[in-house]
Amino acid sequence: MSNIRFNKMFYLAMVALCAISLTASAFGQGRSGGAGRGSRGGSSAGGPPSGIGVDRGLGNASTRSNGRSADGLSTASDRSNGRSNAGLDRARLAADNSRQADRDLRDHPGLANTLHVNANDLRSGYQAALAVNPNLKFGQYVAATRLAQNLNPRFPNVTRNAILAGLASGNSLGRTLQNLGLSSREASEAKKQAEREIKQGRR
Repeated sequence: MSNIRFNKMFYLAMVALCAISLTASAFGQGRSGGAGRGSRGGSSAGGPPSGIGVDRGLGNASTRSNGRSADGLSTASDRSNGRSNAGLDRARLAADNSRQADRDLRDHPGLANTLHVNANDLRSGYQAALAVNPNLKFGQYVAATRLAQNLNPRFPNVTRNAILAGLASGNSLGRTLQNLGLSSREASEAKKQAEREIKQGRR
């Protein structure tokens, strides 16, 4: 009787041991399988697969930028450089003309007196005119000043600013005076008179 009881208990123990072994084996395979899937994906479970995300997006943007956007930026840069270079050329030309004016005033101190202004006012007025037209020579500014002084009482349209505007548009001094109401003969005589007076002031 005791042998039968012992055999039953031994049989139950063996069954329980097998069940525990099978459970442990299945659990281990499950963990191994999950890790394997993560390894094949190149990242842990839940993360993005390789080649997807920020890096891939930047790569696509770079490729597209090299197509349309890069050309647009290059064109904008070229245009900006064009404007910048033109601005530098204008500033350089204006600076050169301003230095020439300083030398002229230093070498001919009586010139400002001929125009009934002091040298500082003449210099500052010319610098303001250069900001509008950097091609303007100091001699042209002096001539425009003297012509306006001589002609304005008879021709109200003839002002220094009006003459300077005509020169800035590309017209000659004679054509500018004619556009302001003088005849060809009157413009020629006015220029000759102003030249004589300015020459006198340079002595």
